[in-house]
Parts: sequence; structure tokens; C-alpha cells
Amino acid sequence: MGSRASSLLREEDIEEIKKQTGFSHSQITRLYSRFHSLDKGENGALSREDFQRIPELAINPLGDRIINAFFPEGEDQVNFRGFMRTLAHFRPVEDNEKNKDPTSGEPLNSRTNKLFCEFIFWFWESPTG
Repeated sequence: MGSRASSLLREEDIEEIKKQTGFSHSQITRLYSRFHSLDKGENGALSREDFQRIPELAINPLGDRIINAFFPEGEDQVNFRGFMRTLAHFRPVEDNEKNKDPTSGEPLNSRTNKLFCEFIFWFWESPTG
């Protein structure tokens, strides 16, 4: 199944995802294979239920918040590109990021975006939020 899943992802899609997220080619193809193994409906998208079947998320006290991070408000499914964009927020920040061209925008896993994610998690838990 892994080879079938990786063959469905076009090379130009991989290159675009690499630019957007910073993941390597091999990481993207591995995550694509994992994405399709989680896609029980075989419709090219994951639902909240697909994520809830992951044992580590099911027992994690932050599991619901992690799952919710994959779904923009009002959405009930996430495609592979959305899945990868969300995962990119949690990649480690690399030392060479300070050398990136400022006109290209901030990487998804920048310190600022990570702080924003932490703020969102805090806000959801706040009694006034």
C-alpha cells in the first residue's frame, strides 16, 4: 500500500509542499502513505473520526485540541495539503531560518507561529475564552 500511496502524489505537488512546509521529499511521501492509511473512507480526506482512531491521540489529554488544529472553523475534513500545513507548524525551528529571505514570508514553523499556536491553545482553555 505504501508504494501505491506514494505513486499517487505527483512530483510537482511534492515540490510545492516542500516549499510551503519545509518537509523533505522522503518525509512527505512517508506522511502521504500514513495519511492514506488513516483515510478509512478512501476519499482523499481525513475526518475527526479518522484522527480519533489513532490510539496515541485517543489517550492524550490534549488529543481533542490537536485534532481540532487540523480543521479550520466550519470544516469537517482535511485534505493532504491541509494536513501537511498543520503538521508544519509543529516542526522544529531550524537555525538557518534567520537567514531566510524576509520577502518570502514567515515559515509555518517560525517561532512567532509557534507562539501563536500556544496562545490559541491557552485561549481555548481560558475560562473567559
